[in-house]
Amino acid sequence: MQSWMPPERGSFVGRQQDVATLIARLQTDRLVTLVGTGGVGKSRLAERAAGLLPPDAFESVHWAPLWSLGSRSLLTALVADACGLSDHSSRDPVDALTAWIGSRRILLILDSCEHLIAECAELLGALLAACPALVVLATSREQLGVAGERAVRVDPLAPDSDALELLTERAAAAGVRWENAEDRVAAAEVCHWLEGLPLAVELAAAQLPERSVRGMARLLSDRLALAEQPDSTVQPSRHRVLRTTIGWSHELCEPTERLLWARLSVFRSDAALDAVVRVCRGGPLTDELVDEAIAGLRRKNLVTVHGDRLRMLDTVREYGAMWLSELGEAGELADRHAEHFDAVAAAADREWWGPDQAAAYTRLSESHEDLCGALEHFLATDPPRAATLAGNLGFFWACCGYLHEAGHYLEECMRLAEAPAAVLAKLCWSLGVVRCLRGEYQAAAVLAERTRTEALRAADETLLADAAYLQGLLMLLRGEPQEAMRTADRALARPHATPAAAARCRLVRVFALTASGSVQSARVEAEALRADSVSVGEHWTRSYTEYQLALIALHEERSAEAAAHARAMLRDKRLIGDAFGLGLGLDLLAAAMAALKQGDQSAVASGAGQVFWEMVGHPQRGTPELGPLREDAECAARAQIGNSAYDTTFTLAALTDPFATLTDVLDAD
Repeated sequence: MQSWMPPERGSFVGRQQDVATLIARLQTDRLVTLVGTGGVGKSRLAERAAGLLPPDAFESVHWAPLWSLGSRSLLTALVADACGLSDHSSRDPVDALTAWIGSRRILLILDSCEHLIAECAELLGALLAACPALVVLATSREQLGVAGERAVRVDPLAPDSDALELLTERAAAAGVRWENAEDRVAAAEVCHWLEGLPLAVELAAAQLPERSVRGMARLLSDRLALAEQPDSTVQPSRHRVLRTTIGWSHELCEPTERLLWARLSVFRSDAALDAVVRVCRGGPLTDELVDEAIAGLRRKNLVTVHGDRLRMLDTVREYGAMWLSELGEAGELADRHAEHFDAVAAAADREWWGPDQAAAYTRLSESHEDLCGALEHFLATDPPRAATLAGNLGFFWACCGYLHEAGHYLEECMRLAEAPAAVLAKLCWSLGVVRCLRGEYQAAAVLAERTRTEALRAADETLLADAAYLQGLLMLLRGEPQEAMRTADRALARPHATPAAAARCRLVRVFALTASGSVQSARVEAEALRADSVSVGEHWTRSYTEYQLALIALHEERSAEAAAHARAMLRDKRLIGDAFGLGLGLDLLAAAMAALKQGDQSAVASGAGQVFWEMVGHPQRGTPELGPLREDAECAARAQIGNSAYDTTFTLAALTDPFATLTDVLDAD
């Protein structure tokens, strides 16, 4: 199982005892919620504790950032994605997630739950009841209210010690050191007025190159001392402290930095730098000034940049969103953000048959939350535009395993949008693929027929070919290869479909020929289609030609070639993140290894494949002809190394991160 942890931001001062206490709690309690005000360091504490857990504490750790979630109905899907589940079944999403976690000892971290308290409580109640070894660490500004919850309050740093150490450290990083005793006293006063709130301290430190520590102490005294007057109705408030320091950071920004800060708040996730320029430029913000403003915000500790992506803390983002509204630009920026990601999806759709396919997969995966945001914006303001965007995303999302998200948005678009026939055909086709992959064949058949009807109404040859692909795929999965071949042939006899749509129909033909026993013809056509895919740098179609060539080589007892084709398929599937395809490829590799009398390697491949099949929750595990092949391979491998050795090797592979095992399997080539 894959684990992901967010990169550490800044230093970590004064939390050693908190970390030790939290680690101990995570080994005794089922649900621990870190509760505290914004900016107190809950996420960082969770990150540090998870990173310092004993190696054998959990099988895996999974981080689900909830602050970016727009649709409450997709909470379970987001958590499933974080856990590595790419469910291809028609089960209830919560049932699928509980089945996937099962009895594994997993640490699930839900970060920023405060805007989804009721939803998180309901989901965690179900997960903790059904998964006896699951442990959850949540961060929130208030408790979740789940039975058995252990709330751990995260307090600010001690002003006179830890907070002062943090301020001194961050000031030094900004090139500022205390020159005399008066500076040190003023620094201690700053930490007192900031109540030891870590984010406030870090933001204050970033301002020191522009404002002396003594001047900062005086300003804080003037602005916050009112709250400490005996007759004052203004109570001390850490929220007020944080707003003050964020406000100071805002005051010290150049006008272009303030404008960029406000505009950046429209992004839901880490933003690619080129997307920042395209969405946020305009008016006084030229492309060059956007770059300068990013540099300024980095110096002031308001954003961080990791590789080619920019990150802003949600507390800082909230302040930017408030200013965006004050500027009267919230609607305009939401439009520009949605239009940008609409263009990203349209470009990916155009680039499907070509060398940019894999890069498009990566781009869409990295922009997933922002694409969801764009869809939600268009659903509220321009449903036909949402339908076009969802149609462009649907097949990508289906191939990447975002089946619940794809189904949710495609259904919403079909419910709300009065779109042209061509757009409706693409929506129906994409949703049909989703339904097919989830095993909902009857629903997929209805959608395939509607795709054909709308494609005829639109007189669109490409969509007609896609309708045939969906119908052929259904027939293959139902064990009807001859019908699948006839359907594909009828589509290919019609001219003018795009190369991508035609390639999908050609792929149906290859599968149908193999399933019908015409392996010689299947090999010729598979090799021709693979050559066409290689010539344009495409990976998805090529991966399935490698799958077919591996299957054919196994039937013809060319085991070494079968293994080479299976590994080639796995490389392509890993590149585009297709868990379903990885399960197929590992099963084929297991069969090839057994045929080569390498029973131990067969058991490893089969064990890793089992994890991917559990990940997608697919009951059939591929097309029908794979069942006997899989059974024969297991019998052969057991005969070669013995039942005990096979079971041990298989189980070990099934308990190991499947992506690590996949790397080892491919490196063994």
